[in-house]
Amino acid sequence: MKLSNITSKELVFLDQDWHSKEAVFDHLIDALHKQGIIEDSKEFKEAVLERETISETGLEKGFAIPHGKSKTVKKAAFAFARLNRPITNWESIDPTNQVKYVFLLAIPEAEAGSTHLELLAELSKRLLEDQFITNITQAKNVSEFLTILDTEKAVDTETAYTRKIVAITACAAGIAHTYMAAEALEKAGKELGIQVLVEKQGANGIEDRITPEVLKGAEAVIFATDITAKDKHRFKGLPFIQRRVAEPLRSGKEMIETVLTNPDGHVKADDDASVPNDEGKSSFFSQIYRGILTGISYMLPVIVAGGLMIGIAQLGAAAFGLQKVIANPEFAKNSNELIVIFHYLGLYGNMIMKFIYPVFGAFLAYSIADRPGLAPGFIAGAFAGGLHYTFWGTEGGIPSGFFGVLILATVAGFTAKFLNEKIHLHKNLQAMKPMFIIPGITVLIIFLLNFYFVDPVFGQINLWLQNLIIQNKDSSAVVLSTIIACLTAFDLGGPVNKAAGAIAIGLAADNIFPLTARVLAIVIPPIGIGLATVLDKYVVRRRVFDENLRVAGTTSIFLGFIAIGEGAIPFMLQNPLITIPINMIGASLGAVTAVLLGAVQWLPLPAIWGWPLVENFWAYAIGLIVGIGFITFANIFVRYGLIKRKENKTK
Repeated sequence: MKLSNITSKELVFLDQDWHSKEAVFDHLIDALHKQGIIEDSKEFKEAVLERETISETGLEKGFAIPHGKSKTVKKAAFAFARLNRPITNWESIDPTNQVKYVFLLAIPEAEAGSTHLELLAELSKRLLEDQFITNITQAKNVSEFLTILDTEKAVDTETAYTRKIVAITACAAGIAHTYMAAEALEKAGKELGIQVLVEKQGANGIEDRITPEVLKGAEAVIFATDITAKDKHRFKGLPFIQRRVAEPLRSGKEMIETVLTNPDGHVKADDDASVPNDEGKSSFFSQIYRGILTGISYMLPVIVAGGLMIGIAQLGAAAFGLQKVIANPEFAKNSNELIVIFHYLGLYGNMIMKFIYPVFGAFLAYSIADRPGLAPGFIAGAFAGGLHYTFWGTEGGIPSGFFGVLILATVAGFTAKFLNEKIHLHKNLQAMKPMFIIPGITVLIIFLLNFYFVDPVFGQINLWLQNLIIQNKDSSAVVLSTIIACLTAFDLGGPVNKAAGAIAIGLAADNIFPLTARVLAIVIPPIGIGLATVLDKYVVRRRVFDENLRVAGTTSIFLGFIAIGEGAIPFMLQNPLITIPINMIGASLGAVTAVLLGAVQWLPLPAIWGWPLVENFWAYAIGLIVGIGFITFANIFVRYGLIKRKENKTK
């Protein structure tokens, strides 16, 4: 097939007066929509803009290849624009690049193996050919442009190689940079007289797989990836470097020389896919941040599953006019089988929720140390979730929550990584290292750290917070409402939240102070931050949350209405410095507003079915709207501001 088969004359625009990246995107996306390539222009533009935040799509010599991968793309295709005046602020691999020639690639979310994707990959590689670029820039009309696309690629003459290295390339979308990086490495190798064999891990799956036969004689391996590379263990013992996928386009020769003379290290037998994506060796904080993102992605299904089970149980109980089916063991023997099922389904959901932190901790540590960190990270998360108190029969134990899991799982990851790198055994004893020595030493360190530092510190913090509420119980309604709301929203179901709940319920039971602030502060944060993931594209006209958090946001809204704050935990884990203060301010604003307007709730029923029991519900609703609104818009504008600041720094 020909390259012209993945475009058309209606998708080619020559000599246009479009003066900004935004204008180029709008015109080309509109053309793709009119030709039936994409179904939803807004959704596809969001995918393109999201890709722009990952790495440069500008190349050199005036070219750029923006692209978006989305379910709204019906088939792979591209649109092209040649501009009369260059766009000078397009982020490019070459800092001096001024973009005049734009190929906008539309990539289906799932179309592995299609001929159209193969042609799109071929186009990406052709953009590195000098003659192809020259012909494109000089095309006199659309027909000539389409003819140039189908001009056969010049066949390279045989080159005699004396050395060989291998490489893996992979980008987020799986098309443009994946293939361009591969082509750039092969071209650089040819100029140096070194054969470079590249495996592409892209939208079409794995292409040109590096088999044991291909690997024979290879001196080193280059990982040019922005996403997880697969089967890294194949390269055991080889020197390697890890770079971003765009790096070969700017310094292919330097990368080849570096991997042969000054590599980042040697691939170990138990290394897996979690190699760093930064240039050179990752910094301490970048490894932690990447670990947090990895942990969140694996934790999300646990939150969704647990919340769904609890939600079904609570909704089922509400249908029978019951409120405490989950907690009350009497319902386990109820004559109505449905009530028994709802009781155990609720317990099942609570049990699943106990594994939020173990799963998060396991994959945070795994991201840092690969497989040796998996088991210690899981155990670290179990400590943070308070599972040890359950198994040890300790009454009143205070879990360390998300602060605990961040500390313990990070230590687990770096400890396992250190031991894996520093312990060297005879080849006959190698199996002892990953199966015995590393997990044994690491979990012992985790136990001591938790026993002497994490549990005591957070226990004291929790005790201090309890005393804070008690000491202020006779304060004004505004002061006490603010304290209770802030502490309830602080860690979303964690130990601080539970301490605030215990004291607040006690004050209500003694008729000292109602639970209005408490129940509002439970539902405001998860609904508010979830709503932010839905409204961001309408408020600031772009997505400010990544795909994982958008999924978490939808779940968070649902869980918020049934009074489960844990749905918002992924946001807190990824960026606590933004999320925690906004949650606390929003919850306290909503609570104080409702209390001052006269809302009163004495019963511990924060879920939506408890709202009819509120005195002066209109005041309660206004407080709810104020709190949710603040959290929603504060999250959108703060995150949008950070994105724009980052973009401005790159200009």
